[in-house]
Amino acid sequence: MGKIPVGILGATGMVGQQYIALLEGHPWFEVRYAAASPRSAGKKYAEAVAGRWHQVKTYSDAVGALIVEDANDLSRAVKAVKGGDCAFVFSALEMGKEEIRTLESAYAAAGIPVISNASAHRWTGDVPMLIAEINPHHTDLIPIQRTKRGWDRGFIVVKPNCSIQSYMIPLYALIKAGYAAGRLFVTTLQAVSGAGYPGVPSLDMIDNVVPYIGGEEEKSEQEPLKILGTLKDGGIKNAPAPRISAHCNRVPVSDGHTACVSLEFAGPKPSIDTVKEIWASFTALPQELDLPMAPKRPIILRDEADRPQPRKDRDADKAMAVTVGRIRPCNIFDLRFTCLSHNTVRGAAGGGILNAELLKTKGYLS
Repeated sequence: MGKIPVGILGATGMVGQQYIALLEGHPWFEVRYAAASPRSAGKKYAEAVAGRWHQVKTYSDAVGALIVEDANDLSRAVKAVKGGDCAFVFSALEMGKEEIRTLESAYAAAGIPVISNASAHRWTGDVPMLIAEINPHHTDLIPIQRTKRGWDRGFIVVKPNCSIQSYMIPLYALIKAGYAAGRLFVTTLQAVSGAGYPGVPSLDMIDNVVPYIGGEEEKSEQEPLKILGTLKDGGIKNAPAPRISAHCNRVPVSDGHTACVSLEFAGPKPSIDTVKEIWASFTALPQELDLPMAPKRPIILRDEADRPQPRKDRDADKAMAVTVGRIRPCNIFDLRFTCLSHNTVRGAAGGGILNAELLKTKGYLS
């Protein structure tokens, strides 16, 4: 059985390039269609990204030779689908939120499933916002979404913001083990690559920390509640807890978002040893299914006093694991810890690919 042909929308941007790098040699998926802005349309992919970011591994000759299409020209994508070159698309579009929302909906209406990295549809009621280890059951919304909108084969699934990836899986592991979260105070130290291309001006970041990232604190406080929510009446009812207060900062780190977390439990309080045991043993559906992009150990514990660190820990287990350290009591809440994840892999393209793998095993992609 051959690989499933996939397309990348926003293929020349930072996350789009990461998608292409991570999909090189993937056992299930093969990039056969690339689309971006009108500025890149008509060029070979290698020409379109020449001199741009691509600090990741080199793309293949076959991808380099692809002619980049205009992502706004839906007819080209439909033609690629009919020609067997695109079964679904990963969306890494970089444009206005309303433009993205409209365009992704148009692709889905045309019968093309959309697995999106963008934020445009995160709060659309019938669109699942997935972290594969936490809420794979939210994919049950897809048939409802299709029926409600009159879509046949198309649908939209999104992944959440990169700022929450480092602490959501450890938080969920504790909740799953029976320790309900009440309040959460989190300070994020976010890498410059999270700002996308062309990114943050270097003179703003050298010898500096920027204590504001537009929209990040709201996303960090609200998106976890949808992810932890329950399916109800053809949508998702947000979880009532935890209550989250976030401070989001841009720091001079290339890749890897760090989060310093203080957690108050709403009921029973586990011991530090119990917390470590829960995290060390945690696995979920992606690990049970042995999905190609899934880390073998979603949570990696570090006992050293000065870990995790972005340079040393962001690439752990295909850059898909969350590394947790500095686990200790809190003199105001109950528990303190520091966690780290790779923002353009786990928090972006790798998370999108893992979602696609999950959707394939559930029969939504072929």
